[in-house]
Amino acid sequence: MMAGAGLMVKLVMITLLVFSVVSWAIIIIKQVMFKRIKTASENYIELFWASKTLSEAYEAAREYTLSPEAAVFVSGFNELKKISSARTAHSGEETLEMQLATMENLKRAVRKAQLIESERFGRSLSFLATTGSATPFIGLFGTVWGIMTSFQDIGIRGSASLAIVAPGISEALVATAAGLAVAIPAVIFYNFFSNKQADVETEVENFTTDFLNLIERDILARG
Repeated sequence: MMAGAGLMVKLVMITLLVFSVVSWAIIIIKQVMFKRIKTASENYIELFWASKTLSEAYEAAREYTLSPEAAVFVSGFNELKKISSARTAHSGEETLEMQLATMENLKRAVRKAQLIESERFGRSLSFLATTGSATPFIGLFGTVWGIMTSFQDIGIRGSASLAIVAPGISEALVATAAGLAVAIPAVIFYNFFSNKQADVETEVENFTTDFLNLIERDILARG
């Protein structure tokens, strides 16, 4: 059917094929990625709470690079090391203002790490959204073009019999069906992965809150 279609309809079908291939590649990659993230996060959080010191938790975090919680902790721990070095260089008693500044610096460091991680596992989802919204219209464009061509053939031949009209219209309608076939999975998996991303972000936010509370309690205990 497509072999006998016009050039424009063929270009539309090729475009839809490209969208479909890229979309399914993203779907497979994201499915594997979220599965690995979940496993890595569960393992690291278990090790984090089992660790006796922050240094021990830091060593464990370096082994779980896929875990966003580990990335947040590494960022926070590195900031704490910088603050500790500054304290060592500073002579004199640490004031309340300095302690508050420590927490503010730490909060900024871990929030930045959260944003980086969120961008990492949310990358490419916008392509699925674009596919879901654009491909039905691309297919519809192919359909309209194909029907327009069929009417031109009717005008040239001077006949409107079903045998003349049907092949061109059927070829045109395939473009709409193809557009929907590409768009529907893209929309479904975009919503699915968006929910997955929201779940991961919530878990990271909970971990970040626990980590900051742990450091703040330690600061208050030393104060």
